Amino acid sequence: MKNLVTLILLIFSFQLFSQQVNPNPWVMAPDSDAEITYQNPVIPGFYPDPSVCRVGDDYYLINSTFEYFPGVPIFHSKDLVNWDKIGYCIHREDQIPGEINIFAPTLRYHEGIFYMITTNISYGGNFYVTASNPAGPWSDPIWIDMPEIDPDLFFDDDGKAYVTTSTFELAEINIETGELLSERRKIWNSTGGRYPEAPHIYKKDGFYYMLAAEGGTEEAHMVTIARSHNIWGPYIDNPANPIATHVNVAGMGKAIQGIGHADLVQAHDNSWWMVIHGYRSVTGYPPHHILGRETCLVPVSWPKGGWPVINGNGSVPVEMAHPTLPQFPFEAKPARTNFDEPQLGHEWNYIQQPNKENFAYNPGKGTLTLLGSTLKVGEKGNPTFIGRRLTDIQFEASTRLEFDPQNENEEAGMILLNNGSHFDIVVYNKNGKRYLAVKLQFGRTVYKSEEIELAPGFVDLKIEGTGPEFIFSYSQNNDDFSTVEIAEARFLSTQTVGWFTGLYVGLYATGNGKPSQAPATYNWFEYAGK
Repeated sequence: MKNLVTLILLIFSFQLFSQQVNPNPWVMAPDSDAEITYQNPVIPGFYPDPSVCRVGDDYYLINSTFEYFPGVPIFHSKDLVNWDKIGYCIHREDQIPGEINIFAPTLRYHEGIFYMITTNISYGGNFYVTASNPAGPWSDPIWIDMPEIDPDLFFDDDGKAYVTTSTFELAEINIETGELLSERRKIWNSTGGRYPEAPHIYKKDGFYYMLAAEGGTEEAHMVTIARSHNIWGPYIDNPANPIATHVNVAGMGKAIQGIGHADLVQAHDNSWWMVIHGYRSVTGYPPHHILGRETCLVPVSWPKGGWPVINGNGSVPVEMAHPTLPQFPFEAKPARTNFDEPQLGHEWNYIQQPNKENFAYNPGKGTLTLLGSTLKVGEKGNPTFIGRRLTDIQFEASTRLEFDPQNENEEAGMILLNNGSHFDIVVYNKNGKRYLAVKLQFGRTVYKSEEIELAPGFVDLKIEGTGPEFIFSYSQNNDDFSTVEIAEARFLSTQTVGWFTGLYVGLYATGNGKPSQAPATYNWFEYAGK
């Protein structure tokens, strides 16, 4: 009997210690046989702070845009995976007087009207605009006397409208005028994470749910949630907070990091989904990202009377193996812009509201002509710049430039730009001759490559991204490109230059403190991911 007991104990001990010690319930083995249904990000490039709403079986999504104009792009989808940009909420130069710096928006739909509410940090504070057609036109702003950033707009079942911001102060408002109809009352303190922001209120199963972002929009970003039976509180935290984050083992090593700032939507098949931003790095450790925060999509399990569970373990992978709505993909946009339309497509942006006198479109000739102002790119104001977001870690962008400057202050070319810092391949005049060089700005320091004297005529400019590097090259024979310079991408990353934007590739001209006399004419622009 003694020997039998000893044998049982030995078998039990072997089984116990042969198992994983302290198994982590958030980590599961990947299913290599699962079908990949879609990939994140669903909207690649600098499209942060997503907010989404549904109207019937149509879905609309917006993002923050900071200093770029037009501001707050609006996308349309039938399936939450494929998105088409249909316009902008801030699309008229006179819509917001003065400087724009648009932080996180919220998009909602109520009784036939779309509402976009956001913060302009540089002027005016919090406001909302309205439209009956999400493609526009959108109204002039209605300003609201609410403090802080990231306002949320919530319509209750009785028709009352409420606004809350990153302080988690709530007020009822007159939706026609923006006037506060109640005092501002703090209804939640968040869970204690730093930089709380991005509140959104939902009503489900008799509860008011408060969704938020905490931890700052870097590696420690997270999504938290609380709920109450009364919109004014008290709100009780979800014991499983945070419900989405990569600051844990489940998110460790994921290609997408910094996930947070989310919004929830119930699809027309009653399934629940979350849009959330995150970034993809171009280097190892420490990570650096250049594309900005990108919009991702993850499924949500939200049982009646329960808490929402995000993608099973709160993570946002690149490859998703989850049933989706029936797919309605949009036709791919052409890689080349030939400037043969009366206006540029929705992918193009200016810095601030542009001085239209410095931009000449000639659809008949298929050209875009820029005239440099006194401003340099990166200086406060609206320099002569037009660009589009990088949407791929590996890419190739090129253009054909006709530019014959007679004064040494004049320059034009192609540019990579992030938060005022930029790398340029540029044409200029020196001692009566025309040269090309690459200029790399590092704070107040500017590095200039070898100068290459150009022959008369057009010059083709190219910038390639490999991930960790940018390659700058040129051609004058319509074929072979010669490399001028190679630069490390991490020097234009958000970790290096700061702020909340991502890289643009674009076209520019400047008189470097003086008005430019020489026009810079671009015959086409081409961008393609690899």
